[in-house]
Amino acid sequence: MQQTFAIVKPDGVARGLIGDVLKRIESAGLRFKAMKLVHMTKAQAEGFYAVHKARPFFKSLTEFMSSGPALVMILEGENAIARWREMMGATNYKDAAEGTIRRDFATDIEKNVVHGSDAPETAAFETSYFFNAFERV
Repeated sequence: MQQTFAIVKPDGVARGLIGDVLKRIESAGLRFKAMKLVHMTKAQAEGFYAVHKARPFFKSLTEFMSSGPALVMILEGENAIARWREMMGATNYKDAAEGTIRRDFATDIEKNVVHGSDAPETAAFETSYFFNAFERV
């Protein structure tokens, strides 16, 4: 079994899409190992996205991610990273496949409803950024 990290971003929470996203996760056979609602400060968002610090979108991304509550989760299942990324769709929702979360719900490239780890090492960092050992099932 593999674990991955997932977020329903502030736009998804504000638009009432948590239930839709969770239903898709459950329907795909992924299991929830931890989940909580957080409201990151700007500094916390900057720490989480530090790998993108030199990129032109860093400021707007961290402002957006600290603009409201987000649902952070640990998901588990066979090939969980690849399966979750496939469910999310391409970062640019216009390029995302039909039936993916981003294609169905995103409003722009930044407000694309969900985030997911892209590799086991990323998942380990992102999971530990939000969850301590006692919060994991």
